[in-house]
Amino acid sequence: MYQAVLFDLDGTLTNTLEDIAFAMNRALRLHGLPEHPVDAYRYMVGDGAKVLAQRAAGDRGELAEDVRQTYQAYYQEHNLDRTRPYEGIPELLAALRRRGVKLCVFSNKPHADTCRVVKHFFPEIDFDVVRGQLEGVPVKPDPAGALAAAEDMGVPPENFLYLGDTDVDMICAHRAGMHPVGVAWGFRTAEELLNAGAERLIQHPMELIM
Repeated sequence: MYQAVLFDLDGTLTNTLEDIAFAMNRALRLHGLPEHPVDAYRYMVGDGAKVLAQRAAGDRGELAEDVRQTYQAYYQEHNLDRTRPYEGIPELLAALRRRGVKLCVFSNKPHADTCRVVKHFFPEIDFDVVRGQLEGVPVKPDPAGALAAAEDMGVPPENFLYLGDTDVDMICAHRAGMHPVGVAWGFRTAEELLNAGAERLIQHPMELIM
């Protein structure tokens, strides 16, 4: 029986795609670069803001860091504008808490942004750990952050379910010794999640406890 659940944030707990796309397209526009359709960002996100900016800048890689800084300055003030929790997520979190399951959020989003989004949309949930990208800690799929969260929570990695919506999450879960569960409502496809090693694929949040 699992004792804890680790959640990815973007594409798993909250649909952040429109806010990310708007902020990045604004940054690209300000630096004279072409913008991208919102859906294109489904395959740009997931590896942290630095990689997002590199992918968005394309063959103008020399501008990627400037784009990232412009993006981040705007996004940190506007990361709640269009973002919303996925249907069923608040109910799942509350149900897990009632059962005494420990809860963690672990994201490649910068730590301050991660904390702001979680606090705003889930004020009733007392998460044991909320962890975004921290300076000096490698981003997912490196397992260092997930293992640090498990240690902070006092739960062995093998007693964690790890919910995520990308191959990055599934690979990170395997590397950390956790049980990867793919969510079908996120940014990527079921095929990607299963190919990356998802042990289960759920269509709705409440399926986790059925």
